[in-house]
Amino acid sequence: MRTTVGWQADGPTATLRRTPLNRRDLRPDDLAVRVDYCGVCHTDLHALDGDAARPLVPGHEFTGVVTDTGPAVTRFSAGDPVAVGNIVDSCGHCPMCRAGQDNFCRAFPTLTYGGTDRQDGTTTLGGYSREYVVRDRFAYPLPADLDPAAAAPLLCAGITVWEPLHTLGVGPGSRVAVAGLGGLGHLAVKLAVALGADTSVISRSPGKAGDARRLGARTTIVSTDPEQMAEARDRFDVVIDTISAPHDLGPYLRLVAMDGTLSHLGHLGPVTVETTDLLIGRKKLSSAGSGGRPATAAMLAFCADNRITADIETLPSTRVNEALDRLRRNDVRYRFVLDMSDLD
Repeated sequence: MRTTVGWQADGPTATLRRTPLNRRDLRPDDLAVRVDYCGVCHTDLHALDGDAARPLVPGHEFTGVVTDTGPAVTRFSAGDPVAVGNIVDSCGHCPMCRAGQDNFCRAFPTLTYGGTDRQDGTTTLGGYSREYVVRDRFAYPLPADLDPAAAAPLLCAGITVWEPLHTLGVGPGSRVAVAGLGGLGHLAVKLAVALGADTSVISRSPGKAGDARRLGARTTIVSTDPEQMAEARDRFDVVIDTISAPHDLGPYLRLVAMDGTLSHLGHLGPVTVETTDLLIGRKKLSSAGSGGRPATAAMLAFCADNRITADIETLPSTRVNEALDRLRRNDVRYRFVLDMSDLD
């Protein structure tokens, strides 16, 4: 076994403590990655505050440098900068995997933390650590044009919004609205604008208008203003809903144009929809989660070409519990990233 150090929660507590961790010895197609920067995702918070199995080491969007490779690895060498997201293995042979959608693997993809290793059955421990061992096909070359700290959230938040934007054909002439201007939403705005879409933001807060403009959005619609919502009815080809709390989808479906789509990403629990909100205008309700390997590679290349990264606040990893507490209060614009170098 390889040894490293990271931030782990034990028992019922949501507090992380620094502790030694074990990583597997390298298999033939494995990489050892020194984790330099790891994003802090709402999923990490849900796992820590919920009933996820312990011990728990969160972190599923990180960048770093290859330090060692298994004998069968040919795509990477020691010293290569890489990025790793929230999926680190899949069966590789089901219809979804063959279609390049490892994220929908019918045998269930192996998650970066809290997942089950397909070979030895151990529980995966995440990227809040100084080293991670990952199968080489689930690591991505990190383009030199991307800042490694600000690029880390692209591997979760970025690919989550890229998948529907790309799949729904967003491009020049598309009218896109992004509901919620948080970790996912601000990247959805940046990507939609770079794809050429006429982009708007839907927010409960008028105070987000300045940030929306800075990110490239043309307008901001205040969702608590009935007149603004009425004026925007049937306006958008695509609405990307990144709101993390349970909410009524009806007002957002009414903003979708005929034959348009509401892509519901932020809240993964049950939803209730009035059929007439779909019927009037032949509107569609969809969702997406993460992305397959081809889409993730394409997203990183697109972000490098267009200089797109997340708006981040970087903290030393010793302040991880502070970052989580602030995230509970939504006190971040727009993503925390942990600098893991203090684990040396």
